[in-house]
Amino acid sequence: MKSYLLIAILICSLTMETIQAQDWAQLDHFREANMDLEAAKDNENRVVFMGNSITIGWLHAMPEFFENNPYINRGIGGQTTPQMLVRFRQDVIDLQPKVVVILAGTNDIAGNTGPSSLKMIMDNIASMAELARANDIAVVLSSVLPAEDYPWKKGMKPNEKIPALNSMISEYATKNNFIYLDYFKALANSANGMDKSLATDGVHPTRAGYEIMAPLAKSAIKKALSQE
Repeated sequence: MKSYLLIAILICSLTMETIQAQDWAQLDHFREANMDLEAAKDNENRVVFMGNSITIGWLHAMPEFFENNPYINRGIGGQTTPQMLVRFRQDVIDLQPKVVVILAGTNDIAGNTGPSSLKMIMDNIASMAELARANDIAVVLSSVLPAEDYPWKKGMKPNEKIPALNSMISEYATKNNFIYLDYFKALANSANGMDKSLATDGVHPTRAGYEIMAPLAKSAIKKALSQE
């Protein structure tokens, strides 16, 4: 009997792994929430935040930022830019926002879904921005947050690669008339990381970190809305 139980558990485990592999971009993550969301009203300045754990982290560290504003959070922990690009239509365009705030790239540098060059990351960010523009959605491109090193993957040199990627994002935003949201400058210490008061693990902001980010995000959104 025990052997049958073990086989059943193994089959179930393999089935779940297969499902997760098939849904590489995690399209199912927000599918139900998207279906339950009411259509955007004409006078609603709806904003979608597209990102990773740093984006979803708002809801844990500073939930009122989303509760008190017409903001929709579509962050998924650990995601890289190719995953976000795959789900961009479902989790951003179909929600009919006036603005999208894109924060992406740090997990690519960490190699979460395999090696990525800075150009590959920038290409994916640009593709999301251009998809948004083609659908009359104003774009805010966020700088990647500082990180001296990744606690889960040491030695990837994010303190060097993140500033380089941010320069690419900033230049692209200027060239294409997108709003550039510079979190990095406001959060970085002398080592191109974040102090523990702003990010206990050096990567994910504390409430104090989000309190610095919040007015910067609101200002960028206001500028994007003025472009409408």
